[in-house]
Amino acid sequence: MTILIFIGSLLGAMALGIPIAYALLVSGAALMLHLNLFDPQILAQNIINGADSFPLLAVPFFMLAGEIMNAGGLSRRIVNLALTLVGHVRGGLGYVTILAACMLAALSGSAVADTAALAALLLPMMVKAGHNRARAGGLIASAGIIAPVIPPSIAFVIFGVAANVSITKLFLAGIVPGLLMGLSIAIAWAIVARREGIQPPSKASRAEQLRALREATWALFLPVIVLVGLKMGVFTPTEAAVVAAVYALFVATVIYKELKPAQLYGLFVSAAKTTSVIMFLVAAAMVSAWLITVATLPAQLVALLQPLLDQPTLLLICIMLIVIAVGTAMDMTPTILILTPVLMPIVKAAGIDPVYFGVLFIMNNAIGLVTPPVGTVLNVVAGVGRMSMDEVTVGVLPFMLAQFIVLFLLVLFPQIVMWPLSLFY
Repeated sequence: MTILIFIGSLLGAMALGIPIAYALLVSGAALMLHLNLFDPQILAQNIINGADSFPLLAVPFFMLAGEIMNAGGLSRRIVNLALTLVGHVRGGLGYVTILAACMLAALSGSAVADTAALAALLLPMMVKAGHNRARAGGLIASAGIIAPVIPPSIAFVIFGVAANVSITKLFLAGIVPGLLMGLSIAIAWAIVARREGIQPPSKASRAEQLRALREATWALFLPVIVLVGLKMGVFTPTEAAVVAAVYALFVATVIYKELKPAQLYGLFVSAAKTTSVIMFLVAAAMVSAWLITVATLPAQLVALLQPLLDQPTLLLICIMLIVIAVGTAMDMTPTILILTPVLMPIVKAAGIDPVYFGVLFIMNNAIGLVTPPVGTVLNVVAGVGRMSMDEVTVGVLPFMLAQFIVLFLLVLFPQIVMWPLSLFY
């Protein structure tokens, strides 16, 4: 009965068009009434405590770093480097998109920011070269969702806080799965591009490649600084976000000199607006998370899934299918915040490593960003490329399928995720 009240009130509020953050508060209030615990002070206290978290300070700084990199020329130089390296092969602009997406993912950690940058820079070039607009848009969308998996990742920060899992370990464990996502869509693109038969541009000279590498070097140092600093214990993930933002600001204003002081206010406001949406979602979700614990919903679900606890692989497959279904109707952040407190007790009861589960969970949620009808990243590409959602959805299907194959391969072979982590710990 408790589960039905929680799910029913949440879905009912969303069906009425209530924003997800407020829908979470409605479901929390419904649970409080059902449990005879309703008290506005408790509601307010949990909202405040939900946002009062030091690790969550990483979110605004990573968002700011992404805004600075797009406005300050770092993203453009990364794309140009990829263009000189692989732009000359058959379907080269597609590989440029994938390579640039992997490099940008190591800089910002925001799927929306990376996708917007890639779509603005590369979609017109791909269309001009003769590629199908919808297919090019689908490739860019599927490449953009690598950002939440390759560190630094805002999604890993949110999951780490919600699940009480080491964010540094999540960062390190996400490297190989993120690169495999890129490899999978590269293989899918190779199959698709072969049918188009478009003549690639001429190969860049060695001098042009070296010049592009020299110009992008300052941008490429950012992920190195973050990962080395985390591994050496120089700073925490939260402090790493500050370092990323300050470094990006320094490079954009002093080295590249493309970011003017007059632009800073607009960038700060944009990052603050995006952060406020995320933080309000986190705060509202913490109310539901507290009530889920009080109502012993995880224990009820553990009892319900008891037959699967001895078969962790089958359990993981079932959980991944559930997350796929939820991802078609809900954005990434609320999905993480709603499902994490429910699923983590089940995962721990089955003896599944929380870091391993976290990587698969975030990968699944990232792919959910390109699954219709919600598909936030699909909306970004459709808006930038002036296409309908239907067109982009058709274009993204082969690449989305390739990434789902990688996801379920990692379910079957967990050592692929955990082996790189064992090198560091």
